[in-house]
Amino acid sequence: MNVSEYIRQDATGLAQLIRDGEVTAAEAQTCACQVIARHNPAINAVVEVFPTAVASLPSVHAPFAGVPFLVKDLVIHAAGQTMEMGSRLCLGFKAPAHDTDLMRRFRQAGLVTTGRTTTPEFGYCPTTETVLCGPTRNPWDLARMPGGSSGGSAAAVAAGMVPMAHANDGGGSIRIPASCCGLVGLKPTRGRTPTGPDHHDPLSGLGVEFAVTRTVRDAAALLDAVQGPGEGDGYVIPPPTRPYTKELQAAPGRLRIGFTEHAWSGVFIDPEVCAGVRRSAGQLAALGHNVEEARPEFDHARYLDATHIIWCANVAAWVDQIANLTGRKVDDSTLEATTLACWKQGRAYKASDLLGALAANNEISRKVAAFFRDYDLLLTPVTAQPPLLLGTLNANDATLDARGWTEKAFAFCPFTALFNTTGQPAISLPLHRSAAGLPIGMQLAGRWGDEATLFRVARQLEEAHPWPQVANVVKS
Repeated sequence: MNVSEYIRQDATGLAQLIRDGEVTAAEAQTCACQVIARHNPAINAVVEVFPTAVASLPSVHAPFAGVPFLVKDLVIHAAGQTMEMGSRLCLGFKAPAHDTDLMRRFRQAGLVTTGRTTTPEFGYCPTTETVLCGPTRNPWDLARMPGGSSGGSAAAVAAGMVPMAHANDGGGSIRIPASCCGLVGLKPTRGRTPTGPDHHDPLSGLGVEFAVTRTVRDAAALLDAVQGPGEGDGYVIPPPTRPYTKELQAAPGRLRIGFTEHAWSGVFIDPEVCAGVRRSAGQLAALGHNVEEARPEFDHARYLDATHIIWCANVAAWVDQIANLTGRKVDDSTLEATTLACWKQGRAYKASDLLGALAANNEISRKVAAFFRDYDLLLTPVTAQPPLLLGTLNANDATLDARGWTEKAFAFCPFTALFNTTGQPAISLPLHRSAAGLPIGMQLAGRWGDEATLFRVARQLEEAHPWPQVANVVKS
């Protein structure tokens, strides 16, 4: 297998070639390393390459046996692996001496962890540009942001380094980089994928672990491989009624789909993004669905207050824990300016403030759930604008206080974090392009626990309106 053949395969296709004996896992790994070596100097998506990854290859009967894979340098970890979380505070930090539950599931699925990818500091940024690692660049336009916080993983997949990569999502961090880089980005239902043993309810319930992929079938097959509770999980959600890969073969029927191009916050939405929503609504109508303008209503100010409190409280806890482990001071030599501001704000909150935020989320979740009595899906943009120029969202801007940073960050992605609050599944699909050729993702959100409907409709759209599989930089 050569590099051009390698980058044409999604993970499902590559795994089949390995099972059939047409390609070896070592050849696939060699191709992955060659693409990383060729493009990572310009893109800056991969922090570290693990040179001996193929040595631990499991049975060829695993669904993705031998497929190269990358893990985001945040939350998930292998035993003793370096884990720096995009922060100078964590420089050289070694993870605990155990695999996380999801890391173990990825291994059992046969994925070969080739390296780790860049992330903004502690994930609290919709782009991936850090003081520690510098900017990660979008493979569709190297002057543009790749999104965040899973920007390194998304840029690597879009550049053909690996066919899919680990990602996580606490406010849109799977869907935003998927949108910016032209990928499929599924945020599963809260509790669908394991987060233990280090975390029970990450980010006070907002955080979910999964991946970014190039194809819908890869997202479905990977979720089949890793879904389900971990040992000791406090809550277990209903399992799927059948494998998600089977859902891809099922007709969704005539669904009632609401759509909106207007943000609940009232922020400006770029006309090209609005055009993408209307175009996608038309595509869904042409596929036989009943599509109409509608959206859930809720108290946006209360929602943003709750989100801000939860993020700051969790940032404060993370920073204090890591500072204790590393013995480093918490100041502007170890943290970016907005992280430092959020740490200070989080430490000033009381326990009652956090409990009040969680109570607000409960109320908002029930209001939004009522919308889905009448609608099977909601279509929105993912971001308010196409991928921005690098430097536009500067997490090291000392002029911003904690609230100012929250408002600036979520102004770029006003549609995604609601479904972290509610726990519902949502997916970004690369259905639109700007006049300049930049990817613009569209978000579909479904009822709680109903990834199946998302997959059926996503597959319909993928077949009717296929998208490019690799970015411009790969073709250069």
